[in-house]
Amino acid sequence: MKLIVGLGNPGKQYEKTRHNAGFRVLDILAGKTGGDFGREKYKAQFAEGRLPAKYEGPAAGDGRLMLIKPQTYMNLSGEPVASFAGYYKIARPDLLVVVDDVAIALGALRIRTSGSAGGHNGLKDIERALGGQDYARLRVGVGGRDGSGPQAKGDLADHVLGRFSGEEEKVMSDALDRAVEACLTWAGSGTNEAMNRFNTKKQGD
Repeated sequence: MKLIVGLGNPGKQYEKTRHNAGFRVLDILAGKTGGDFGREKYKAQFAEGRLPAKYEGPAAGDGRLMLIKPQTYMNLSGEPVASFAGYYKIARPDLLVVVDDVAIALGALRIRTSGSAGGHNGLKDIERALGGQDYARLRVGVGGRDGSGPQAKGDLADHVLGRFSGEEEKVMSDALDRAVEACLTWAGSGTNEAMNRFNTKKQGD
């Protein structure tokens, strides 16, 4: 089984904000894998899906996917992730976390096998809860510190909790679809294959 986590903030007021890119990827992913986010435990909404046959590769394992959206708010994402990983005995290399990133150009994707939180509070809390950084992460660029948005810290907080403009939403719609493909490729063929296919080189990446 693989565990794929999308980070965001719960509540109607945060829907489709920049900080909720991870939630949006997971919602699309659930539809692609037969999952349904109608259940909740360990302070997270979860869906159980299966890797579609077309994505099966050397890393697919049994093809089962556990998808979760922590409902603890971004900065406390670690507890639900650690609880699911512990209960289902999922090792860190079988975990992928999908997050927004203001340091990457709008619509760009960056996948890594491990690494620092890079200032992202959700990743910081997951690293604390898991006791390590050796899990994959997929960063979805939402702009902001890449020259396309506000630079001041206070303005940046407003930026990530804001919504996309109409033109930005068109870019994000394509990026979310590509992010879903990246998640499925990771689950079936591993991080290196996903990196080779989906990491984009744009301004700020």
